[in-house]
Amino acid sequence: MKGTRNLTLLIVLGLVLILGVWGCNGYNGLMKGDQNVKKFWSNVETNYQRRTDLYSSIVKAIEGSANFEKSTLREVLDARAKATSINVDINDPASLEKYQQAQGDLRSSFGRLLAVVENYPDLKTTKAFQDFQTQIEGTENRINVARQDYNKSVETYNLKVKGFPNNLLAGIFGFKEKAYYKADPGSEKNPEIKFDIK
Repeated sequence: MKGTRNLTLLIVLGLVLILGVWGCNGYNGLMKGDQNVKKFWSNVETNYQRRTDLYSSIVKAIEGSANFEKSTLREVLDARAKATSINVDINDPASLEKYQQAQGDLRSSFGRLLAVVENYPDLKTTKAFQDFQTQIEGTENRINVARQDYNKSVETYNLKVKGFPNNLLAGIFGFKEKAYYKADPGSEKNPEIKFDIK
């Protein structure tokens, strides 16, 4: 009788130990995944900040051009203010979507600004403008890579959160699925390319 009780006690202790180790490993894996997603999101924001800083520099150069069309410039400044005022909670898909929309609006308004600049040859030939064109291309590539890295980290994390048995721990400790960074609306369509040949 005593031997059976000791065996039962050892089995219970063994199960508690196994569950404890599994729980600790599972929790630590979820925590590490969560931190990884935050790190990669920070890289996305850093690259968007770089782009915003570049836009700010070229806007200053354009503002110095006395006869430049101020309405187009104002549109860019407004879009820039909106894009930099949105705080993102990567646990909230709606805030991520707002941020993405604001960044798309900024990029779009800046594209219109650059189209207007074509009519100002003195501005196009300035060193600041030429440097900007080179730097913005590299920055757009960095943004794309950062968004891809973020989405990979989200995928890894979401698989942990949704997979059994980690989903049990995720529910207990409040780890929730994170939102992916999605393509800009309309980006699936082929762009219309026009050549202004005279």
